Amino acid sequence: MPTIVTKSKPRAVRSVTTAQKALSDAACYAFTTELGAVAVAWRGESITRISIGHSSEAAALAALSSEGAKPLSNPPAFVLRLADRLQCYASGERGDDFWDVPLDLSHLSPFQKRVVQNCRRISTGRTRTYGELAGLAGSPGAARAVGNVMSGNRFPIVVPCHRVVGSAASLGGFSAPQGTSLKRRMLALEGATLGAASRSRKPR
Repeated sequence: MPTIVTKSKPRAVRSVTTAQKALSDAACYAFTTELGAVAVAWRGESITRISIGHSSEAAALAALSSEGAKPLSNPPAFVLRLADRLQCYASGERGDDFWDVPLDLSHLSPFQKRVVQNCRRISTGRTRTYGELAGLAGSPGAARAVGNVMSGNRFPIVVPCHRVVGSAASLGGFSAPQGTSLKRRMLALEGATLGAASRSRKPR
């Protein structure tokens, strides 16, 4: 009788997302703001992720620890300073553009970096449309691609994707836990109106 050989099923390989790979050696810290709990992740002296709008500090930490970041109760001074600045922003203080916050943008393509850099130049109380931001990034007509960059933004508030809106004064999307309701609240906090996109200050 011939020997019957059965093939074993291949072992399932756990996939590692890009976010998990990015935060695998990062630390994170959570704090409360008037816009909900926020968690910040960092590696070395650069911020690798910010997650906003959570119901509690535990939920904020869980969002980043699920991606591989290790919670830390005594973060370095530059992270504590950023936490204080974000709390001030959420309480309604204006004038901080967060331009000096060091971000790890190594996961972005050259086009995506241009989008992020130009988004950071949108001043408080102003908005840009996805199409306008595409033009500023040197790729007119790439509004959909800009939308993808904004939906994957790892640094909300510091990279103010909430100031990027749809055409015809529509809000567009927002990927934070509270969704577009938080986006609307942040724009109201800044005194922005959706019809002001075309009157945004020119980038520096």
